Amino acid sequence: MTVIWTQNGIVENDPWLASDNEEAPKFLSLTEALEHAQDNAPFGVVLQPAEDVRELAPVLDRLAIIALTFPAFADGRAFSQAMLLRERLGYNGELRAAGTVLLDQVPLMLRTGFDSFEVTHAPTIARLIEKRLPGIDLHYQPSADQTVAGQSYSWRRTATLNG
Repeated sequence: MTVIWTQNGIVENDPWLASDNEEAPKFLSLTEALEHAQDNAPFGVVLQPAEDVRELAPVLDRLAIIALTFPAFADGRAFSQAMLLRERLGYNGELRAAGTVLLDQVPLMLRTGFDSFEVTHAPTIARLIEKRLPGIDLHYQPSADQTVAGQSYSWRRTATLNG
């Protein structure tokens, strides 16, 4: 069972989840997305961890969603891709985590700018439905999520001028 979760709960009838409907919007690979960037049909992009997100820069304003994949628990390259998309490229559309998405990673994914999650792990789904996320009391890096950003660094001393 695969569900799409956001901070508002489980998404019912997600148009991006694979369906048999020919009219449903589709995820394209990076190469296909660059070829079809001028089309009017809505599309999203699925990026693999080794792909360079900067190649999407010319077409970012036309993308409804970008799915970044986590092929294994220990592969965190999609965290870096998410920060690049949010902080340096200014992508404001939906950013989805797909693949091996586990509960312990979700708060960190939220901090790096993900806003939807494709989850297949049953215990993770159960905890997400209950909205019982593990907390992060201390962090070492600023957040891409401006609503919970707080201080930029918890450990860095801040310089004061004339003080």
